[in-house]
Amino acid sequence: MTVAFIGLMLGLSLICPSESRAEKPAIAQIVITNSTKDVLLFGKVKNGFTKEMETALQNGMPVTFTFMVQLRKVRSSWLDRQIASLTFDHTLSYDSLKEEYRVELQEKGGKTVATRSLAEAKDLMAEVNGLRVVPLSRLEADQDYQLRIKAKLVRKTLPLNLNTLIPFWGLWDFETEWHQVEFRY
Repeated sequence: MTVAFIGLMLGLSLICPSESRAEKPAIAQIVITNSTKDVLLFGKVKNGFTKEMETALQNGMPVTFTFMVQLRKVRSSWLDRQIASLTFDHTLSYDSLKEEYRVELQEKGGKTVATRSLAEAKDLMAEVNGLRVVPLSRLEADQDYQLRIKAKLVRKTLPLNLNTLIPFWGLWDFETEWHQVEFRY
């Protein structure tokens, strides 16, 4: 009986995908560059969407990613000094009457981009594209800096404990690890 049980569990583990095997959301493709005036950040959240989130989106529930960015001056003999700390949201919603997705980009002054393509909407949602982190005038020449970025899914609380009735609601929780890039200015 024990051998049969172990065989059954092994078979189920091969058939049913486990949460631990699924790729976790992470920050990827980080590029730090500058314009003539500012430090600019480009990056992307990978593996940030599940089928359950897409289904909920189609049913009128918006999805919000909150991005957190920190820029620090690295100091060897003291604690690092924080130069900038930014937090902003990307919110994705679906308009079923117009059959289009809308992505609101808070760091771009609340600019909303509309598209009929879910893939394009997900890309817009997951990308940080040319974020102005700090003016170059705030950096000192020949110094080391560290930029950190992370993202998390913000879940709106449902009224009257409805979150206990929606089976996929708990699968929405994610927060990436901090992704760090060091550079010298």
